[in-house]
Amino acid sequence: MDFSKADVRYMQMALRLAARGAGWVSPNPMVGAVVVREGRVVGRGWHRHYGGAHAEVEALRRARTQARGATLYVTLEPCNHHGLTPPCTEAVLKAEIERVIIATLDPNPRVTGGGAARLKEAGVRVDIGLLEVEARRLNEAWFKWVETGLPFVIAKAACSLDGRVAMPTGESRWLTGEASRAFGHRLRHACDAILVGIGTVLADNPQLTTRLAGRRGREGEGPRAKDPIRIVLDSHLRLPLNACLLHLDSLAPTWIATTEGAPKDKISALEDLGAEVLLLPEENGRVALKPLLRLLGERKVQSLLVEGGPQVLGSFFDQQLVDKFYFFFAPKILGSKDAYPAVAGKGAAYLKDAPTGKNLTIRRLGPDFLISGYL
Repeated sequence: MDFSKADVRYMQMALRLAARGAGWVSPNPMVGAVVVREGRVVGRGWHRHYGGAHAEVEALRRARTQARGATLYVTLEPCNHHGLTPPCTEAVLKAEIERVIIATLDPNPRVTGGGAARLKEAGVRVDIGLLEVEARRLNEAWFKWVETGLPFVIAKAACSLDGRVAMPTGESRWLTGEASRAFGHRLRHACDAILVGIGTVLADNPQLTTRLAGRRGREGEGPRAKDPIRIVLDSHLRLPLNACLLHLDSLAPTWIATTEGAPKDKISALEDLGAEVLLLPEENGRVALKPLLRLLGERKVQSLLVEGGPQVLGSFFDQQLVDKFYFFFAPKILGSKDAYPAVAGKGAAYLKDAPTGKNLTIRRLGPDFLISGYL
């Protein structure tokens, strides 16, 4: 199917609208929709929050009677089943839309192909595949979760030019600049959960919250950011009961992943403080990561941001569990052989076996550089 430049422009608009739902719509996907009639946008919408109106319904509501005979651009196949909201296909048909252009089909077995087929059967012209790569990239975590049942794992590190994250003394604040830290907090907002090891908690006593204070969304979207679920890998439950992340004013829960041999009195003490303790199998004396990821997937955690420390990141890379990475580089060289590396673990035995990033992106953030990519 050949699409016009105007078609591309309107679908790009729909994708930008969809991205506004980042962090708010999980476990649903981000979706955007644009209604165009006679070369003019008459309605637009996006899925704003889980349980709220879908993008197509919002766009059609804004278009009102001008939707009749118009073209609907939507970033994901409209649903044809009853969930928390009625089927979007019925709203499209009721509005008398003439043509629907879909970026990508929905892989959900309850949806895939059914929404497009329902519209075609009713006489609507349906075209599929416009900016499909971009649409799948936008919802990459959701696609992985739907297709595998596992969360999309993102590794994040802030390091010096020589790949160090802290001085030999443990000093690390602040290695990177304000712009990099703000980007990191936006990552936290966009992800369902954030994970660190007990070593990071003992060294830094972090909050693991999203701190974008005073910033609000547009058009009544409400607060600009939310906190992710906080997960701590703590095989022997060394977490102090006075740790910051156990005493936060936050809607997001704190989960402590430990082994089945953890002391029961410490489990009770943590639960009394509101944390949930996850008992998992042990592997080499530590929490087994693959069972943890399966459990998170079952709990509808679609995206997991792994912030370290070095041993935790090393374990994820060693076991080939990382899907995407964000490495922030400050223009500093720490130099010491005793400074902490960004990634520890066993590593590769041979250069040919080293994990290799693909589809790399490099951008400037204040004085720093951010390199992101996929594995």
